[in-house]
Amino acid sequence: MKKLIMLISLLLVSYLSFSQNATTIPADTIVPLKVPIAKLVIKDLIKGDGAIEELKETQKILKLTQDKIVIKDTIISNLNTKISNLDFIIGEKDKQFSLERQKSTELYKELKQQKRTTFLYKVGTFVGLLFTGVLLVN
Repeated sequence: MKKLIMLISLLLVSYLSFSQNATTIPADTIVPLKVPIAKLVIKDLIKGDGAIEELKETQKILKLTQDKIVIKDTIISNLNTKISNLDFIIGEKDKQFSLERQKSTELYKELKQQKRTTFLYKVGTFVGLLFTGVLLVN
């Protein structure tokens, strides 16, 4: 309630302090300021302009940083995809090596079997020639 009373009293006091003559002054009228006040006004204007420019530059830097983050995320996802593809390729290579190992062991077994068969044919041929020679001589 006290705040409401204070607000109403301030509005009534400030209402009487405005002058209608100030609104009729042309826009190109120069308002004289004392030197220390003019310096402070200039400093405030410069600080305000500098703050606006700094805000713009900060927003640009923030935008660039966000773009960098997006690019890094895409690069990371691409690299993760490549890693999974390479892991799959390595798995397939391991399967191929195991199949080749199985083939080579099977071929080695078949080669041994073929060598035995060839040896038996040679022994049989030699025995056959020996018996034929014995039969011809007798």
